[in-house]
Amino acid sequence: MSKIELIETIILDIPTIRGHVLSMATMRIQTAVLVQIKFSDGSVGIGEGTTIGGLSYGPESPEGIRSAIDTYIAPVLHGRCGNDVNGAIQCIDKSVKGNRIAKSAVECALWDALGKRLAVPVAQLFGGSVTSEMPVAWTLASGNSDTDIAEAQKMIAMRRHNIFKLKIGKRSVREDVAHVGRIKKAIGDEGSIRVDINQAWSLADARWGLKGLQDVGCELVEQPVQARDRMAMAELTSSYEIAVMADEALNGPEDALAVATDKAADVLAVKVAQSGGLKRASEVLAIGQAAGFGLYGGTMLETGLGTAAALQLFSTIETFRWGTELFGPLLLTADILAEPIVYQDFCVKLPVGPGIAAGLDPDKVAFYRRDRERTSIVI
Repeated sequence: MSKIELIETIILDIPTIRGHVLSMATMRIQTAVLVQIKFSDGSVGIGEGTTIGGLSYGPESPEGIRSAIDTYIAPVLHGRCGNDVNGAIQCIDKSVKGNRIAKSAVECALWDALGKRLAVPVAQLFGGSVTSEMPVAWTLASGNSDTDIAEAQKMIAMRRHNIFKLKIGKRSVREDVAHVGRIKKAIGDEGSIRVDINQAWSLADARWGLKGLQDVGCELVEQPVQARDRMAMAELTSSYEIAVMADEALNGPEDALAVATDKAADVLAVKVAQSGGLKRASEVLAIGQAAGFGLYGGTMLETGLGTAAALQLFSTIETFRWGTELFGPLLLTADILAEPIVYQDFCVKLPVGPGIAAGLDPDKVAFYRRDRERTSIVI
């Protein structure tokens, strides 16, 4: 039996290629918490916990994620059988409330190690992959129409992305709709345009906004109002032809069931970390499929490590009608994987290999880690 012997965490700070403008913050650095679990048989698993914009986005910060793992999760897992991932998940849930991103990072490392020991990809542990590539969106988030148009046209010419999500919500509704309209007019039928408001609108703003966005050719609007206001989301979903997607409203299968019950979206943005891990994300996906929702593979702007883990799970789903946005590694100035994930022909490719099929570049990890004097994680 392979037992859990040691759980280590480090924090990485990696600059972004440009300012990533959200309604609540502007990101110029992405911070990721890496987890390494060592087992008694010598096997090792790695995982990642990443949030967006620190505490301005949600209740978990990178520092809090690391503290939750080091102080509360690692002690209860020490000595447990490494193959019993479901048992570990139950143990963590009994000992730690909330902290979904921290739980997800540890769980990812457990699945990664199990796949490596069995010499199979993590996708096989969830029934097997049915696709090796998925459409991938790119977020236009400079806040400047001309800059965003040039960026979108470049991505189309490179055949890297033809699905674009615009981050809006900082300006007035009228200004935001005009901004989206200019970009859609410039791109035309060469690309799909969606928007993400990150909860910034009131219901009154959203009524005007969705009508305006629909009129300028936008296809989907993500989380226009507060996550807790499912009644408003249900009204917007039933009132317009434009698709409404739930994101921040989804924190695991219980939320997915509530959104389905209230008919508070057309589409679910499924994020592994926000769901609480690969297992809980698989449950969100199952609820979404059973309830007839469109599915979208979301991201917390993870590095290649967390992106690879998400790809393993998402590859087991036959149809992501709205594609994915697993572009996180491309937003960073450096890729921490020894073999970066491949993006081409408007798709992201499933990496091949055991576990999550991702190995770290030790030099990059050492350079970007916050406490550079320590170098224990070297995979």
